[in-house]
Amino acid sequence: MTLFFIVTLNGLTLAALYFLAATGFSLIFGLMRTVNMAHGALLLLGGYVGFSVVEATGSWGLGVIAGGLAAALAGALVQFGILGWMQGDELRQTLASIAISIIMADLMLWHWGGITYQVTLPELLSGGQRLPLLGVGYASIRLALMAFALVIGVALWFLIQKTRFGAVIRAGVDDQAMLRALGFPIKRIFISVFALGGMLAGMAGVVAASALSIAPGTDLQFLLSSLVVVIVGGMGSVGGAALGALLVGLAEQYGLAYAPTYGAVFTFAIMVLVLAVRPQGLLGRAEK
Repeated sequence: MTLFFIVTLNGLTLAALYFLAATGFSLIFGLMRTVNMAHGALLLLGGYVGFSVVEATGSWGLGVIAGGLAAALAGALVQFGILGWMQGDELRQTLASIAISIIMADLMLWHWGGITYQVTLPELLSGGQRLPLLGVGYASIRLALMAFALVIGVALWFLIQKTRFGAVIRAGVDDQAMLRALGFPIKRIFISVFALGGMLAGMAGVVAASALSIAPGTDLQFLLSSLVVVIVGGMGSVGGAALGALLVGLAEQYGLAYAPTYGAVFTFAIMVLVLAVRPQGLLGRAEK
């Protein structure tokens, strides 16, 4: 039972990371119908920038903010300078974002090298906490990660459900043509959503570099995971991203613990099952 609970906590930790990474991807995909294949590169950029800022200043919180802002700026530039000119042409956008991802990965490899980095944790988050029910210790950063993802999830829910900007995003998910016809500045909205998605990815990169580590290839790992989470949960839905991340994170950890040879099969089995039964995702809306 102790092993089961520890594996469950590890699954929740991984789900929190996947949620942070996939939420921005889900919003971009849901509103703009753009499969941003550079999303993983934005996450890696945020992680690298956050690491550099923490090393220079010694402030972990400042590193998280800097990583999020760097990825937000990069995302806004990608949308404004490249993908925005291809709106409505999904194939061109997908191919262009793949090219951007490769270029960004090579530039980051040139600047930061091919070694693995781990962000230095503040004293408050270093070490572990003893879990009273299990009688074992668990890393403080992992517990903080779950709390951080919960706070971000509540904040995003409030933004999407209770603010005018969120209402515009939800309207765009339902009927983008009507939103344009009503005179809303679609280009500025798209740039804002892209920046928001990049910020979430950048913050996830710093947190991932703190709880785990980052290195070349981390971008592809989280990009694939984000795609699976969005497919399972449904695009454009914060709740869907949370549910999809929870299912994928737990499936990966249970698979690694109890059936390591077939661990990856569980994740893709969930995806295939959802596609067969509910193609729009568990909490996604069917196209009209």
